[in-house]
Amino acid sequence: MKLAPGPWVTGDDFFGREADLRQLESLVRDRNPVLLTGQRRIGKTSIARELGRRMEAEGWTFLFVDVENATSPEQFVTEIAEAVYRLRRRWLRFDRSVLWPGRWAEGFSGRDFGVKFRARVTPGNWQRRGKMLFAECAKQRRPVLFVIDELPIFLVNLIDEGGRGGDRAAKQFMSWFRSVVQSLNAGTNPPAFIVSGSVGLKGLARRIGASDRINHLYPYPLGPWTRDECVECFRRLARSVGLPTDEGVAHAMYDKLGLGIPHHVQSFIARLHAYYERSGSASPITTSDVDLVYRTHLLGPPGQSGLAHYEDRLKDALDEDCYTLAMEILAEASVMGSFTSEAWQSLEQLYVDVKDIARQVTYTVDTLAHDGYIQHAEEEGKRSYVFSSNLLKEWWYARFRDHYEPLGSRRRRGKEQGE
Repeated sequence: MKLAPGPWVTGDDFFGREADLRQLESLVRDRNPVLLTGQRRIGKTSIARELGRRMEAEGWTFLFVDVENATSPEQFVTEIAEAVYRLRRRWLRFDRSVLWPGRWAEGFSGRDFGVKFRARVTPGNWQRRGKMLFAECAKQRRPVLFVIDELPIFLVNLIDEGGRGGDRAAKQFMSWFRSVVQSLNAGTNPPAFIVSGSVGLKGLARRIGASDRINHLYPYPLGPWTRDECVECFRRLARSVGLPTDEGVAHAMYDKLGLGIPHHVQSFIARLHAYYERSGSASPITTSDVDLVYRTHLLGPPGQSGLAHYEDRLKDALDEDCYTLAMEILAEASVMGSFTSEAWQSLEQLYVDVKDIARQVTYTVDTLAHDGYIQHAEEEGKRSYVFSSNLLKEWWYARFRDHYEPLGSRRRRGKEQGE
């Protein structure tokens, strides 16, 4: 098991999740279309790829398709075709005319194929071409597992690119995809589907009034690692890189993070290892070193690019109004300790000029909760939301602590000025 804080991992580098893998495999074998949910950096891509690797070893064909950069249904279909093209030599009975009408060109490079295939997919035929691709997968002797990653981001792209018709385009695509999956399930060897993404699909569907278009997907939430899992991962990785540690260091790391996000655990260990290597000391890492590395590396400049990813994803998931609301909610929750019912009411009053403000705030809170920024809590019997992760809370707190005025104070000041 090697230290790999950046990319997804599989094989010997994959840690834990055995119960999740068993449940996902059961769903896949029963051909339940799965919506893999969970907050950012939780390991959705890693577990999907590890499941695919294991299914391949048992005679399945595994296709992983990342559609994050697709901005139209035509590009989506092209991404599917390219994934099939890359594995075409392993498919015994694939009808080449589905990929390429006319004479087959074996000399295509992967890039050439994608460009040429895309030129043949139009707004008038993408539904037919896409359905043909998926239907051909149902004819194979080897069962097929499709993992379609970042489908919600693709839908956001559709909405953004479509202007006023963006919501309609996203709904049309979601209806088509649901129809295809359901029609294939009637066959004898239908492909299995897992849909995942770093933006919540349920919240997005509710935002555009299309919740019924995803009711065929079985939601499977992927949770954070437990304390014991984080501690065991730390110990294994520390041994693998030769990092000596005092007793209690692994638990101190978990206490600092406050939540077992696999990427954050890996990043913390990588920072501790780099700190140890630079120090030139033979002394073991102590709990004081954990505190120092947490403050100066994870929260300091070296860790900014990784944490900034959380804000970047909000920009992908939310429109301008909801992004502004999200920043208000996160600032309030970090500086004041929670986003309370009173703060919620104040936010709606302060942004009363935003169209359908009540629905927009609800959608934004749901998105932040789904993506792991905040979680529901009870304070003296009242509804409130607090940060799930100490790391994220302290990062947002450091940004806003010196210049943030609480929502309630602003609301009261506005009332006084209006009197």
